[in-house]
Amino acid sequence: MRAVVFSTPVEPDGLAVEEVPDPTPGPEEVLVDVVAAGVNRADLLQRRGLYDGPRELPGGVPGQVYGLELAGRVRAVGGRVALWQPGDAVMAVVSGGGYAEQAVVHERQLLPVPAGLAVADAAAVPEVFLTAWDALVLQGGLTSGRRALVHAGASGVGTAAIQIAKAIGAFVAVTASEGKLEACRQLGADAAIPRSPHPWLDDLRAWAGRDGVDVVLDVIGGDELARNLDAVMVKGTIVQVGVMGRDDQPIGLRTLLRKRVSLIGTTLRGRPHEEKIAVSRRFAREVLPLFEDGRLRPVIDSRYPLEAVGEAHARMEANANVGKILLDVRPDPGGP
Repeated sequence: MRAVVFSTPVEPDGLAVEEVPDPTPGPEEVLVDVVAAGVNRADLLQRRGLYDGPRELPGGVPGQVYGLELAGRVRAVGGRVALWQPGDAVMAVVSGGGYAEQAVVHERQLLPVPAGLAVADAAAVPEVFLTAWDALVLQGGLTSGRRALVHAGASGVGTAAIQIAKAIGAFVAVTASEGKLEACRQLGADAAIPRSPHPWLDDLRAWAGRDGVDVVLDVIGGDELARNLDAVMVKGTIVQVGVMGRDDQPIGLRTLLRKRVSLIGTTLRGRPHEEKIAVSRRFAREVLPLFEDGRLRPVIDSRYPLEAVGEAHARMEANANVGKILLDVRPDPGGP
């Protein structure tokens, strides 16, 4: 099958499609014909040699095949699989292997594509919506009437976080580039503030009050950490889900202690298999229905054929996107 495989750190134009062995599902695994895959920041870090992938992926696929989320159709199932059958439309967060024509996924880690959503568009859902929901709601404790701050509000995670916050009745402010603020407002952001170096903390206080926000969702890190500590309220929570800035910034421990702030670092990729399954099953119960009734929708910035993967990486690296960048791997075999 065709796949994009990491070998040595390369620039975006060094990425290429290669032939790798077809995967074979185990007894509790499902073989998926991948229709589309999502591009994520972790893929860019992996390409630069800064984020190690697993040594081997399910089905015997080389561990260095890129891709943390996919959507497609079930081609075959293992002997003990009970939840899926060939032809089902599915999507998933995976540890790798999304940039390929086929992938093997444990049956309980797969999610159904919500009714009314095209399979090719569903690849824009799993990683960012699960990340945003887990960070804001499960770990951050965001509920109706509370306030959240989301950095990089026009990113894939950011656009998902805005929608999730509004769907549960919370208030949300975001930071983003000047040219992306209106897109965030259109998604429902209550306050859209220019990102650093603009003094966003002053604008946030004008919106949220001196007490600050209940939850901060940050994908940037670096110098924002100190400002996040000032922005969050007493007994609030900062959830760090990525690092686009420097990762060696000092922490204001006195502020952390005085305000009794919870600072949580989290990723999906590095979690134990059973924990990933548990989060996926809960997401299916609690969040997927919000796609079917229209309260949530994927925001797709652009899409590229698999052979143009370098162009997709270059667009994300330039911070040009609003929402998700997708790779179209193959036509939907069950589509119209």
